[in-house]
Amino acid sequence: MNNKKWLTPILLYLAVWAGLFLFKSAWAALLGFHAAILLALAVIRPDTPINILFKSKSLKWVLFSVLFCSTSGIGLYFLWNLFGVAHNLPAQLQSIGLTSSSWPPLIAYFSLVNPWIEEYFWRGVLGSGTKNLSVIDLVYAGYHALVLWGRVHPLSILFAVTILVSAGWLWRQMFRQDRGLLAAVLGHMVADFSILLTVYTMTK
Repeated sequence: MNNKKWLTPILLYLAVWAGLFLFKSAWAALLGFHAAILLALAVIRPDTPINILFKSKSLKWVLFSVLFCSTSGIGLYFLWNLFGVAHNLPAQLQSIGLTSSSWPPLIAYFSLVNPWIEEYFWRGVLGSGTKNLSVIDLVYAGYHALVLWGRVHPLSILFAVTILVSAGWLWRQMFRQDRGLLAAVLGHMVADFSILLTVYTMTK
């Protein structure tokens, strides 16, 4: 990975931090995150074709990804009380603009748009072909700690980041085996939707 690729994820961390802690807005964090990715892509100027997002050599990878990733929200729902969720989490979410009226569009945008952008960036552009863990798996998972900070127990943040490192590794292996990102995108989409729906359900 060249120096530009190493440095661009810093933009993403800064965007999420600013959105959540400076502007105190979930939408600012999300849109700033996506804007930072687009800026990073402009700096990197990758030769990875966009159509890689729509490719899959085998239906089995798509089905496996969707079914496996659907367990994300289900697991969160049943293990909710074990994560040390802050007692004032509903108030915290409202303080960053997540009200009853703003949740549905956020869930829709995050589930339908975010996976395409993230998979192209993290797995398509920055991804590695190694079967082992890659530093990019760690970098991908790390920014989620900013989202969870102060909202769940610190050990739960560590657990979540570990799971996300594994997810990043898994989606990268799917890309390596399947020669396309469609399976990873659809799995990521189901994971995002099920997790956000669970958080919304448990905090409304």
